[in-house]
Amino acid sequence: MTARQHPRPDTIDYKQIFLRDTPLIDVRAPAEYAKGAFPTAVNLPLMDDAERKAVGITYKEAGQQAAIESGHALVRGKAKAARVEAWRKHADQHPEGYLYCMRGGLRSRISQQWMDEAGTAYPLVKGGYKALRRYLIEATEQLVKAQAFIVVAGRTGVGKTLLLKHMNKSVDLEGMANHRGSSFGRRLGDQPTQINFENQLAIRLLKITDGYVGPIFIEDESRRIGCLELPQALAVKMASSPAVMIDEPMESRIEAILQDYVTDLLPTYQKAFREDGFRAFGEFLLEALHRIRKRLGGERYDQIEALMRAALQHQEKTGGESLHRDWILALLKNYYDPMYDYQLANHSRNIVFRGSRAEVLAWHREHDTGA
Repeated sequence: MTARQHPRPDTIDYKQIFLRDTPLIDVRAPAEYAKGAFPTAVNLPLMDDAERKAVGITYKEAGQQAAIESGHALVRGKAKAARVEAWRKHADQHPEGYLYCMRGGLRSRISQQWMDEAGTAYPLVKGGYKALRRYLIEATEQLVKAQAFIVVAGRTGVGKTLLLKHMNKSVDLEGMANHRGSSFGRRLGDQPTQINFENQLAIRLLKITDGYVGPIFIEDESRRIGCLELPQALAVKMASSPAVMIDEPMESRIEAILQDYVTDLLPTYQKAFREDGFRAFGEFLLEALHRIRKRLGGERYDQIEALMRAALQHQEKTGGESLHRDWILALLKNYYDPMYDYQLANHSRNIVFRGSRAEVLAWHREHDTGA
């Protein structure tokens, strides 16, 4: 296959692709894309899953040339025309983009050639998905090693995530994971795949450290967030990094949790489940409590469950949220605070500043070099 001259050359500038949020055409099969891709990539496959499987069998049994012939036989006529048209449409909308396959090889070149023949020149990413993914893995390790981190710590309900949103150079791990990192932290919608989570994290680190040498603020998290795991290098770095500690009174914490787990959460269930929204919301809270019953102990679990059921019944009848404060208070006193105290006792950390959320934010702004 003869390479054609393109107005824009094929690229190996992986860093700029991610810094600029460059649009990407992923021509891999849907099953490959589902395992892991990049935030700006759209899956417009050269072959669907069944076609790819058939070509793969031919490749193993008869070699590359036979596989190429098999692929051309499978993707022709209207199917080929539709796929080329989808690529061309995306290229017209995103002339600054690139296409890629798994390794920047045969599928990329075929897709590129078919676009050329249809009158649209479009460059590819050399090395393909594998090269981009490897770059992000290595970038994460290098940046974590080179950069200073400050961990934003504090008890449940002090508003760590809220504070991070006001910090210039910060990483919201829970937002990326679509999970609040606790039994009650599950959110509607799936968590990303492990690969996509790592890709988002790497890209965030690339962006906030580009031309910046100051500290990165990151929320205190365990190694696991729901079903996802932090990269080992980051987990180790966070464990040894200094911290800022947020202190908020119990009343403020209760209100924050009420807002997060009741006021803000119920409408998402009502939107998703319509007339069954309140029932699904109540089931979520009760199931979350049930998951920690062993740690609570039978008697405490029964007491808090009764408070939660009473709050749900009252809210369903009156629309009032006030009784939810009772189970939130009991859960903080009997579960979250003792667990946090235990973790603090077993993990000494250098605390560089301590205060209310407002005081921590003021301290951060005084020392911020990344504005």
